[in-house]
Amino acid sequence: MSVDIDTVKRVAKLARIALDDEKASTMQGELNTILGFIDQLNEVDIDGVAPMTSVVDTAMKKRKDVVDDGDRAEDVVANAPEVEDNFFMVAKVIE
Repeated sequence: MSVDIDTVKRVAKLARIALDDEKASTMQGELNTILGFIDQLNEVDIDGVAPMTSVVDTAMKKRKDVVDDGDRAEDVVANAPEVEDNFFMVAKVIE
C-alpha cells in the first residue's frame, strides 16, 4: 500500500498541519516507509503464538488482603486541634 500526494495533503488538512509541496513529498516518503514496515509485520506467521504483555514470563506480586487498623491512631491524630480517644473532635455544625 502506498500513499499519494493528495492523500498526504488531505491528512495534513484534517490534522490541521500546514504542509507545502516540498514537505508533503517528504511526508509521503515517510508515510510509505511506515506502511511498508506494517506490510512486513502482516507477513509474520503468528499462528500458535499466545498474546502477551511482556517478553518475560512474570507473575504479579500480590499482598494479602487483610483489614487492619494500621496501628497508628496516635500518629494520625497527632496534629489535630482537639482529640478524644483517638477521634477527631469537631464543632457542631447543625443546630
